[in-house]
Amino acid sequence: MRKLILLLLLASLLTSCLPAASTEIPTAPADSPWWSDAVFYEIFVRSFYDSDGDGIGDFNGVTQKLDYLNDGDPNTTTDLGVTGIWLMPIFPSPSYHGYDVTDYYGVNPQYGTMDDFKRLLAEAHKRGIRVIIDLVINHTSDQHPWFRDAKKDVNSKYRDWYIWSETDPGYRGPWNERVWHSSTTGFYYGIFTQNMPDLNFTNREVTKEIEKVMAFWLSEIGVDGFRMDAIKHLIEEQTLQENTQSTHKWLRENFYPAYKSLDPEALAVGELFGNDMNSIAGYVNDKQFDMAFNFQLANAFLSSANSGSASYVSRALELSEKILDAGQYAPFLTNHDQDRIMSELRGDVNKAKVAASLLLASPGTPFIYYGEEIGMEGRKPDENIRRPMQWSTEENAGFTAGNPWRAPDGNFTAINVASQTNDPNSLLSHYRALIQLRGKHSALRTGQYHTVKSGSPNVFAALRVDEDEILLVIVNLGDQPVDDYGLTLQDAVLADKTYSVETVFGDAQAQGPDARRGVFENYEPMTELPPHSTFIVKFQP
Repeated sequence: MRKLILLLLLASLLTSCLPAASTEIPTAPADSPWWSDAVFYEIFVRSFYDSDGDGIGDFNGVTQKLDYLNDGDPNTTTDLGVTGIWLMPIFPSPSYHGYDVTDYYGVNPQYGTMDDFKRLLAEAHKRGIRVIIDLVINHTSDQHPWFRDAKKDVNSKYRDWYIWSETDPGYRGPWNERVWHSSTTGFYYGIFTQNMPDLNFTNREVTKEIEKVMAFWLSEIGVDGFRMDAIKHLIEEQTLQENTQSTHKWLRENFYPAYKSLDPEALAVGELFGNDMNSIAGYVNDKQFDMAFNFQLANAFLSSANSGSASYVSRALELSEKILDAGQYAPFLTNHDQDRIMSELRGDVNKAKVAASLLLASPGTPFIYYGEEIGMEGRKPDENIRRPMQWSTEENAGFTAGNPWRAPDGNFTAINVASQTNDPNSLLSHYRALIQLRGKHSALRTGQYHTVKSGSPNVFAALRVDEDEILLVIVNLGDQPVDDYGLTLQDAVLADKTYSVETVFGDAQAQGPDARRGVFENYEPMTELPPHSTFIVKFQP
């Protein structure tokens, strides 16, 4: 009996020493918001996974595939490892894409019920995944009850919720499009199409209603934030139709205080397509929302990966860190409005890998467009860059047992999740390894960024530094090996001593630098950098 008790005690002690699987949502350092630690994944629900065979992706389908994104166990390596999801519009809408809303308090019945969505939200949170939704407030659908009533009756209480003119003002929009549309009761303004009339945010009642919408989704439903569509077009000043002072004022004085009062940890990320970094800074640094997508940096990732020249991404990152609040921007490669990155790279998997390396080793909160991690291709029209996710070689790419809303790309038999899952050299494995490495190393997520100059135009290098660790990122963007790439650090961020090193990503063991006065010069950690290779090296004093 005594032996049995001792064995039980020993087993208990050993079990208590084992690392426990954690399903808690990761937390950022005390002085950083939670999204600084996150990697987001953009999902078009219609195209992700169909659970009921009607040919349209749905909430239950996303729930079934959550373990592919993150299974909640940090000790496994078979999931992608993302910790955030951005869902493209989930509201009722007459269009396939959902960017013209007919009800801000409901969900698209083609995607399921509100209970289905709540279940998805709960299951995501169990796995440590936060969920933000596309909030489209610049305009509604012309089928929204508000607009239908406003168009029918000039005395409608909703008439002034939209922008009207008795005659056609005649001016056109920022890309020379028609913005004034005729109706039986006057001309109304819609910057995108006649089916998307703009809301009038100079009307306090509209602001109050949108605040109720935010309260519903943040407080009652429990989402973690919003992606703000077309936000720079919110309030027009006659012919000035983007980035107006009225828009800045509304965001600063109404929007930001409203959602932060509902949930101080809620995230709002703005879409400012076409804006340069100085313009982005005017929104982010002035507390109008938390982050903005960094389109200039996205273009630089593509240019460097395609050309093999590191100068594009080096300049863009230096500018980002100089102009924008530290790390408070969202880098990405492409999104649902752009030709897919693999098509831009002409199907070159090696270029896609270095593009992923640049994205996931950079400061900020990275966003990955669904299917990017397996190299899905697609060029406009928009339906072709939003095709069904390619899960397997089965019929319809394993997306549906029914007739898909849009046929998958014909290359799905070669490019799919199943064929790449167990291949250590696949693009999917590359993404998984980098995301999981980012999760383990705080310096890659929230560390300071320092430029490292290279003697080769094809080699990108940077130092990521926080109080716990120092990591050197090296990417050979070219299609030839490089053996003369001497690295120079000019910022005195190291201790005045010799460092040993550990290669935490890549196949070759590195040698340490001799850091004098906190810098190094002509340092080559590896004798040769293979074509399209990525190395991440940890410095240890």
